[in-house]
Amino acid sequence: MSTAENQLVDKVVHIGRVTKVVKGGRIFRFTAIVVVGDYNGRVGIGHGKAREVPDAIRKALEMAKKNIVEVPVSKGTIPHKVIGKFGAAELVMKPAAPGTGIIAGGAARPLFELAGVQNILAKSTRSRNPHNVLYAVMDGFKKIRTVSEIASARGKTIQEVIR
Repeated sequence: MSTAENQLVDKVVHIGRVTKVVKGGRIFRFTAIVVVGDYNGRVGIGHGKAREVPDAIRKALEMAKKNIVEVPVSKGTIPHKVIGKFGAAELVMKPAAPGTGIIAGGAARPLFELAGVQNILAKSTRSRNPHNVLYAVMDGFKKIRTVSEIASARGKTIQEVIR
């Protein structure tokens, strides 16, 4: 384990029970969605399935550590408004003034917390399915561009872009 991996904090967002009816009775399986992050712009989502809850959580945790992305957090919020989409879920994320807090419901809140975002306004406008909402937030995070990225793409300095 590297030192970066030791600093990751994990939160279980959702545990679902799936039932399969067979001739001999019912077979129960569990699904778990886990979010990991370091409160400093690095987050990941994992989804695991198993016959027992702890095994499902462990699998989801391993998957989440493999799927970590960098989030550009500036002054405790995101740089600009962005809309994340995944499946039927659509999530609108807007930067917020200091002291606003995390205005987000359901599955999106732990993801923002672990990313280190302290002030944000988020609204799930379509599906509230926790799995799709989380991946919609990740889609939004991947769409965020910083001023320096935009300036380098245009071949200009940061001051020229800001004006």
